[in-house]
Amino acid sequence: MSTESASDTSFPFQQDIVWQPAPEVVADSNLQRFMDAHGIASLEDLHDRAASDVGWFWEAVLEDLGIEFYTPYEQIVDLEKAPQFPEWCVGGSMNIVHNLLDRWQSTPRASQDALRWEGEAGEIRTYTYAELHAATNQCANMLREKGLGAGDAIGLYMPMAPETVIAFLAIAKIGGVICPLFSGYGPGAIITRLQGAEAKALFTADGFHRREKLIRMKETADDALQQCPTVEHVIVTRHAGRRDIPMHATRDSFWSDVVPEQPDTAHTERTAAEDPVMLIYTSGTTGAPKGAVHTHCGFPIKGAQDMYHCMDVKPGETMYWMSDMGWMMGPWLVFGTLAIGATMVLYDGAPDHPGPDRLWQLVDDHDVTHLGVSPTLIRALKTHGTEPVDAHDLSGLRAVGSTGSPWDPESWMWCFNTVLNGEKPILNYSGGTEISGGILCGNFLQPLKPCAFSGPVPGMDADVLDAAGRPVRGAVGELAIRAPWIGMTRSFWNGDERYLDAYWRRFDDIWVHGDFAAIDSDGLWYILGRSDDTINVAGKRLGPAEVEALINAHDDIAESAAVGIPHEVKGQAVVVFAVPRGSARADDALRESLMKRVVDAMGKPLKPEAIRFTRALPKTRNAKVMRRVIRSAYLGEELGDTSSLEDPETVEAIENAW
Repeated sequence: MSTESASDTSFPFQQDIVWQPAPEVVADSNLQRFMDAHGIASLEDLHDRAASDVGWFWEAVLEDLGIEFYTPYEQIVDLEKAPQFPEWCVGGSMNIVHNLLDRWQSTPRASQDALRWEGEAGEIRTYTYAELHAATNQCANMLREKGLGAGDAIGLYMPMAPETVIAFLAIAKIGGVICPLFSGYGPGAIITRLQGAEAKALFTADGFHRREKLIRMKETADDALQQCPTVEHVIVTRHAGRRDIPMHATRDSFWSDVVPEQPDTAHTERTAAEDPVMLIYTSGTTGAPKGAVHTHCGFPIKGAQDMYHCMDVKPGETMYWMSDMGWMMGPWLVFGTLAIGATMVLYDGAPDHPGPDRLWQLVDDHDVTHLGVSPTLIRALKTHGTEPVDAHDLSGLRAVGSTGSPWDPESWMWCFNTVLNGEKPILNYSGGTEISGGILCGNFLQPLKPCAFSGPVPGMDADVLDAAGRPVRGAVGELAIRAPWIGMTRSFWNGDERYLDAYWRRFDDIWVHGDFAAIDSDGLWYILGRSDDTINVAGKRLGPAEVEALINAHDDIAESAAVGIPHEVKGQAVVVFAVPRGSARADDALRESLMKRVVDAMGKPLKPEAIRFTRALPKTRNAKVMRRVIRSAYLGEELGDTSSLEDPETVEAIENAW
């Protein structure tokens, strides 16, 4: 297959290799042991074999993870309708909860911590594998007592609490369909999702505290449930300790009244491998939310494989990934850690409260080996300097994972040198809800440059294509996937045509993901933002991350967002919204300095039309910058779906930018 090396977008980052894995680290990695077991000499050879024999690869992954079936599958994958609609583990029966909890109960793993939780006020609760198994059984028995069972959709509108994980697992255990909802949603977003799923029950809480402020959840749920007639049961957790909780006389039950009284043994429903286990909606940052359908042998397997092979999480190690159960990284954390036999950490609070060292305190106190953050968060935390990091022992941390948005080189290097002492990898991770994890990821086998990914996750036949569908190297193109994988969404909920339109109709039988990517001369990969965020200035394509990296490197800027606005001559022009650091003077001198940075690096034709200062950027709860909302707010247009917006006041900040 020939590749092109030039396009109308130049390669943005020219960096040197800064991390090389030591030979003993490579030899001890889960991925190297997997390759050795199959007589595969190199990672390139593994990618080639996985792409040429999809069935062999995923069968080998199931074996490597020790996944157990009640009834063995007859065929690993049926490609009759491939690549858009393959069927996996044909004829097999299994329930993922058996592989997450049941199978560990007769092993030493039963006494190991499965879950550690910390609240913003410092409360700590832990569950061993045995205790989590018993609590899940009690919750499953409660659901069955209420007449719920296989195929029933059940909503999960909860803060990051132990009960959230217990309910999550109990729904899957009875063969139900988990419908995770972002804890910050308003009534409209909840209505859309519960109505679409025809949910029969909902788990919720009285509320949660953020920076000591009470966020009420039950009232929001009640407002939504007025338009969700299929919901017959609501189970309420007193998470915030409120006494004034409104309760529907016949529909609502307190968790404390109906779960602890149940027996702590329960059978696990024998579901088909391809029965749905989860209906999870995308964040909606690029339009109306889409419901991705995932099965017992899909999302959980792909998530665990990413965690095990790329991130090298080993049984007994501890992962904390900052997320919400309504975003894919929440379910991913639960499925992946428990399938491996590792420990998950949940934190219900702000990462910089009561002080800027809170995140690093969590890593220290809970012996976290793998920490997941967003580049946006690191940009915010590095404004406090190195002292908050240096105050804690992070020596047990083996890697930092990152997802949600592209890096800039300065922030990446700050994290690498300050948090990881320049000795351990930053594992960039990019994929999505419909992927069940990553398309690209770092690993413990290959060298790293700032902002780079090692390459595709094994089993992901990824490529970078130009506008004509030809592979490109050393230039920016569309991220694409050429072969099916076990974790791919089985479609959108009641939306096959929308699913095909979203991913499959740009090029024949190729999944086009909607991200701009690039591969450099050393074979390292980069994600440069959503391709629908692309700015086209007089025929020159520009990824927002290219401009933002230049702006963010200025000492007086904390973070920024670049968007394209209509221009009658150029088609589009660049407008930058920059958040100054606390002590910076946001004046014309700073604006001119920033403008010069962009012009010097990108050239006069790509000079921004304007640089405006703002106190904040609109983001989702998992720290994705919502450029679509920024663009619409600046232009005075309808904002569209804002259900995933964490702080509505940030829209006003854009409108008032100066």
